[in-house]
Formats: sequence, C-alpha cells, structure tokens
Amino acid sequence: MLDLIKGRYRVRMAGTASDVAAAQRLRHLCFRGTADGLDRDGFDPLCLHVLVEERSGGRLVGCFRLLPINGGAEIQRSYAAQFYELSGLQDFDGPLLELGRFCIHPEVHDADVLRVAWGAMTAYVDREGVEMLFGCASFAGTDWGAHVDAFAMLKACHLGPSRWLPQVKAPDVFRFGQGLRRAPDAKKAMLGMPPLLRSYLMMGGWVSDHAVVDPDMNTLHVFTGVEIGRIPPARKRLLRAVAG
Repeated sequence: MLDLIKGRYRVRMAGTASDVAAAQRLRHLCFRGTADGLDRDGFDPLCLHVLVEERSGGRLVGCFRLLPINGGAEIQRSYAAQFYELSGLQDFDGPLLELGRFCIHPEVHDADVLRVAWGAMTAYVDREGVEMLFGCASFAGTDWGAHVDAFAMLKACHLGPSRWLPQVKAPDVFRFGQGLRRAPDAKKAMLGMPPLLRSYLMMGGWVSDHAVVDPDMNTLHVFTGVEIGRIPPARKRLLRAVAG
C-alpha cells in the first residue's frame, strides 16, 4: 500500500468506492470547471487511485491515478495509447507505470502538494521496480499559439529518443516540426510549462514531437516519458528524501 505523511499532507491509496468518487469529483472540478459532477472513464476500474489530503480536517487537495503495466508488450492497455502510436515502446523490457488524471484543487497553491505527491510516487516506483514512468501532460486550451514558447523549448531540448518516440495517431495534432520555426524564449517557456511537466523534465523526462488536441478536455497534451535509470542522481536523492 502507498501511505506517506509529510508536513501538512498525507498521501494514500483510495480504499473505498467513496474515496474514488471523491477523486472523480475533484477531477471534474479541475478539468471541467464545476463541482457538481464526476470525471470518470473506462480506465478508472483498472487503475490505482491516489489521494493527497490535508492532515488537519482531511480535505482532498490533490489526486492522480496509476496504471501498472508489466512490460512494453502491454503498452496498448494504456490510456495514452488511445492518442499516440506507441509501437516503439513495445520493445521496452521492464515494468512501466502510467500516471494520469493528476490534479490539484484550484484553490490550493502550495508547492508541497506536488512535492509530497512525487515523494509518494517515488516510494511506489522503488518498491515495484518500475523502469519507466509515462503519461500525458496537458496544457490548458486547444490553441497552440498560446504555448508557442513552451512547445519550442520541448522541440529544441526535450524530444524523446527515436527508438521510443510516439508516432501520430490522433486525428488532430500540432506537429512541432511544422509549426515552430524560431528559438524559444526560455523564461516564457518555463513560466508556461505546466507544473507536472516541469517535474518530468527536471527528472530527465522526454516528450513526443507533437501535441494532441483534445477538445473533450479542452487541452493540448504531449506524451511524456521518464526512464527511471536516467534520472539525475541529485534529483533521485531529493525525491527519495521526501519518500523516506
């Protein structure tokens, strides 16, 4: 089981149907903009659901879900496989873990929420021997022009290795190679990078060479992978310090 207490927060695995429903309500608030519904899909029954709660009062301030995958031969089971052609990863020889539906309550602006969430994921990854963490990192809205510097930075510095790189599958995508013709403004790029994606990149993560337009979620998202063995040692030490 996953259970981590750090500072003001506790991270734990959902244990009941009401826990999962609480996560789905928070997801609906974060992704749909209203608190009067549940964000749910066919992957929810397959996933482990993780809650980040305030220790005082138990308020749910963040959540995410995890889908363990035994090896690359099972990559088509993933949520991301709906949107990306992932045949390159079928040769990945080792356990993978898909991180999805990560969100933090819009009224909460404490960086420790993200920090303890990563600490909990680090503990899980270490315990289960995960060799790659992956998911879809989302930018708000479907206008790529609003994120041009961030996408230019991803194109210039963070594209995945050719052997693993996802190919185009979704009907509507923004290809970095076709739409970006200038160097990024580094300051604007990092300010515009979603916090979850910034965390991936600080761990040596890489992205697809295109963003998928997802009108249902009103986002543009990129496939993101982190090979655990390639995380910089200093970053591993920081993550494990939180996990411990």
